[in-house]
Amino acid sequence: MSTDLESRISKPERVVQIQRCGVAFALVLGASVVLAGWVMSASGDPEGIGKGGKQMTVPEHEMHYLEIVTPDAEASRDFYSQAYGWRFKDMAPELGNAFVASLPDGSLCGIRAPMHDLEKPTVRTYIRVADINPSIQRAAELGAEVLLEPTELSGHGKIAIYRYGGIEQGIWQVP
Repeated sequence: MSTDLESRISKPERVVQIQRCGVAFALVLGASVVLAGWVMSASGDPEGIGKGGKQMTVPEHEMHYLEIVTPDAEASRDFYSQAYGWRFKDMAPELGNAFVASLPDGSLCGIRAPMHDLEKPTVRTYIRVADINPSIQRAAELGAEVLLEPTELSGHGKIAIYRYGGIEQGIWQVP
């Protein structure tokens, strides 16, 4: 797939591919192009264990957590379990009572119900960052609207949320 994507991009020297939730995204760093190609694959290790039986970690600036907010979290959990073989753990109160699965690449997916009447269904990615404070400040400098200032999640690090171009995005500093 990399060769096909690189042939469609003007600056292929810095292509980073991230496969998440059955979708492969190609992010072109240093160019203003973002491509998406569908990859439907139910294979993989839903416990997030990589080669050699070691837990995989997510590098900085890649997706750390995919949050799915939906009125029927149990039905969505069942769908992703059946469609992709992901194994969700019991609800995590510190993550908004989300059902959380470790994905084959080391990232996480959390599915939860809205926490209040005004929260709408959404899919939000959280990008892993080394230091959340300068990261959210930089997002604001670039025109993002900060929706949630850096907030501690007990035992999980810190998160912040911003909106840019009408899309909500999160950043996550792990402990």
